[in-house]
Formats: sequence, structure tokens, C-alpha cells
Amino acid sequence: MKSLFETASQDSAARHQAPSQAAPQNSGRFPSWLHIKLPQGGELFKTNALLKANRLSLVCEEAKCPNRLECYSRKTATFLALGKACTRNCGFCDISYHKTPPLPDPGEPDRIASSAKALGLAHVVITMVARDDLPDGGAVHLAEILRALRRELPKATVETLASDFAGNLDALYILLRERPDVFNHNVETVPSLTPRIRHRATYERSLHVLREAKQSGLCRKVKSGLMVGLGESEEELCRTLDDLKSAGCDSVTIGQYLQPRLRKLLVKRFVAPEEFKALELYGLSIGIPQVLAGPLVRSSYHADKLL
Repeated sequence: MKSLFETASQDSAARHQAPSQAAPQNSGRFPSWLHIKLPQGGELFKTNALLKANRLSLVCEEAKCPNRLECYSRKTATFLALGKACTRNCGFCDISYHKTPPLPDPGEPDRIASSAKALGLAHVVITMVARDDLPDGGAVHLAEILRALRRELPKATVETLASDFAGNLDALYILLRERPDVFNHNVETVPSLTPRIRHRATYERSLHVLREAKQSGLCRKVKSGLMVGLGESEEELCRTLDDLKSAGCDSVTIGQYLQPRLRKLLVKRFVAPEEFKALELYGLSIGIPQVLAGPLVRSSYHADKLL
């Protein structure tokens, strides 16, 4: 793999003719491939208004996803379940941290389902904050959301981007027994960086959750994702892809980490598109059926197309 990545880096330098753009070290300047053209059209405003009216939290907003305007214009959004305060304070994430967030809102499942129906979604993505304060980690509430979606949108497919439930397999199976079409859980980064980047989570536990979901046979696809640009090496990235293949992942997404605000982890490097392509090709070469890698790729970005 080393020669492949070296070739990718050389191609990037030649194509962009700006070595300082290929790997800026906290210069504050985004390379050209991270510049986003804002979408136009009324759907963006309609989507935003509907979600605000239903008092719903979106990971798009809470995590400051760079793709949120594009997704709103396409009438898609990733719903954030169990409130907007998380019991984990991860170094990469901008979602608010609280040791004891409010109890789950019993009306949230129906509001999510009605909003998804109003948007005419064919594929619905539900993610969640980590709720280590709850005995089940929020699994029962997430299962209720799936049931509400199936009542309102019986033909839609559903993807859940779940936490690790603190390793509670009973909680995991509460969700899996609702048979989500896609079970998604992100490893986020390579093993060596996990303790600094992920609060309370462990790399091995995430792999165990993914492996358990795959072996259960209760979902059509198992999916995971990770970020780059935090100081990982190419060898570590390849080993992580090997681990995800061994865990049974059907889909893997890889995207550039972007610092959401001042007090969060700094970007170590902006990874060039050619290097993302090399990672994608490596993942496919070892037998992962789907690998989507790119600077703006996120866990739920174009999730309907991946399915």
C-alpha cells in the first residue's frame, strides 16, 4: 500500500500545483477541494421550517455537518434522537456534553415519523447521542422510533447510526430486533488515537458491536465510518480497514475531519482527494463490498444511494 499512497500524494501535488494546499498544518486555509457551492431552491427552507416546527434535533446542525445545506435542498436530513445533549465529550464532536441530560421525550418518535413522511423520505437515517445515564443506553427509545417510522412509512428503509450502548449487548439486541435495514456504528479513528478522540469509547468494543450486529442476521447491512486528518498513518488506516472487514462490515465511509470550533481537536492534515481514492481502492481490494471515501464524505451522506 505504501507505493499506492505515495503515488496518490505525487498525483495530488502535480494536479493542484500547490504543495501547501496538499497538507496544510493548521494554516486556517481550506484547500480547494473543501470549498462548497451553496445549493439553491426552496426545498432547503421548506425542510428547515418543517423540522423546526416539529421541535426535532438534527445531527446535521448539532455537529455542524458541511453537507447540511445540500441535504436539506434534497429533502433529506439525519434525525438526532434522545435529545441534543450527549453524555460523552468526544474531542472531535460539537454536540453539547451533559452528565445527566433530560429524560427521552415520549413524543419524539411520532414527530420524527411524521416529519419523515412529510418530507417523502424513501430512506430515513436515525442517529443518537450517547446516553450512558440510561440503563439501556436509549435502546428502547430508538426501537420506538423505528416502530413509528414503520407505521408511517412502511415502504421506507431505515438506517440507525447507534452508539455502542456501553457494551450492553442486551440493549443492542433491543434495537436489532426491530430489524433496521442498515446498522451503522462508527469506529471514528484508528486504535492509537481512540483514547484521545473518543470519550469512554474503545476501539475493540466498537468492533465487537459491529461483529455482533453482523452475526445476528437481523439487519441487511452493517456499516461503519472513520475520519482522517487527525494524525493517523496510512498503515494504521489500512489495518483499521482490515479490522472492519473482519468484523463483517458491508459499507465503510471515510471523510476528512474538520474542526467544529476552537476548543476541539485541531486538524493535523488536509488529506487530498487522490489519497481518499487510494483508501477506497484498498478497502475494496480486501473485500469490503462498499467503500465511500472523500473529503466531504460523512456517515450518513448519500446513505440512500449506498443502500
